[in-house]
Amino acid sequence: MENMQVNTPERVLVLLTVLDRGGAETMAMNYLRHFDRSRVVYDFLVNRKYRGDYEDEIEALGGRIYRMCPMYPQYFARYKREFRAFLHEHPEYRIIHSNLEDRSYFPLRIAKEEGVPVRIAHAHNAMRGFNAKTLFRDYFRLRLSGNPTHMFACSQEAGDWLFGKKNREQVIQIPNAIDVEQYRYNPETTQQVRAEFGVTGPNTLVVGHVGRFAPQKNHKQLIEIFAEVHKRQSNSVLWLVGGGHGTESLQGEVRARIRELGLQGAVKFLGVRSDVPRILQGMDVFVMPSLHEGLAIALLEAQAVGLPCVMSDVITQQVNVSGAIRTCALQDEPEIWAETVLECVSTRHNDADRTQQADVVRAAGFDIAQNARQLEQWYLDTLARSVHE
Repeated sequence: MENMQVNTPERVLVLLTVLDRGGAETMAMNYLRHFDRSRVVYDFLVNRKYRGDYEDEIEALGGRIYRMCPMYPQYFARYKREFRAFLHEHPEYRIIHSNLEDRSYFPLRIAKEEGVPVRIAHAHNAMRGFNAKTLFRDYFRLRLSGNPTHMFACSQEAGDWLFGKKNREQVIQIPNAIDVEQYRYNPETTQQVRAEFGVTGPNTLVVGHVGRFAPQKNHKQLIEIFAEVHKRQSNSVLWLVGGGHGTESLQGEVRARIRELGLQGAVKFLGVRSDVPRILQGMDVFVMPSLHEGLAIALLEAQAVGLPCVMSDVITQQVNVSGAIRTCALQDEPEIWAETVLECVSTRHNDADRTQQADVVRAAGFDIAQNARQLEQWYLDTLARSVHE
């Protein structure tokens, strides 16, 4: 009997800090779900001991998960030793896709020294402002050059920050694509979700936000904005979707401010959700006052549902695929934000138009089915070229 050759998939090693429901993690999961996993599959190397939200699903899809020490300054030397040892133990990884932003410098430098042929650094954020981490970030991103073989970015602004404008022509933009059909508006779902969370009247305004509790997402300003909306329309509520490991302190500060403003009955913390497409259906308007973003997946999702959106002026206009997102400056007073939110609601789509917004997002190039096929083929073609060079 002849031996039958069994094709094994190319296993891409994806570097992330943790596997919770953040933007980069969600992007990676969207691609993993839609790959032909007989050809390409993602394995993950993370820097946290606890199991993240996506780990059960990754393993069910055939992915493997490895852990290493945190990438804090006191662990840098240990991380470099452990990562080099990992590559020696796992020579099967010929493609490394790092989502560690400026910290990609460490693993990709070592991967280059160890002869890994395809080394990708992926930019997800356009950092702004100055804090204690800025000096570290600048130090490492300026030394990143020469270690990746390829540069990916979710937006031009994110690529400019990590790789510099001089490299703009070499940066490959990889869409933060979504499964558009999951977000297509359905009025029956809207009614079910609103009833589930105690919104029984058609005139109640549901203001929504999806994002982990991190300073970047600017929940404190969001609460001030909603307080002004609530003054103008008392039958309004705010739904906060998100959480995350280690966010208890920030959530506590947000809850305290809600109590000070007397909004306890009007703000709902919905926690980390696996049914975000469904929850979005129950909202009337989506607000995102982030301090920085790369290309916000949540805004793509909101547009696919047909929600009017208001975002901060630091978020790239590349995400405005519907052409209908309103922008407010971060320094604008909450009153201005509130007026903009209510203006958006007054001009929102009817049900028929909302149903069609998923097609707008697809036409803009953000549907995961098509993008997953393209990225899958890119990995295989690029690896084949690099091996023969």
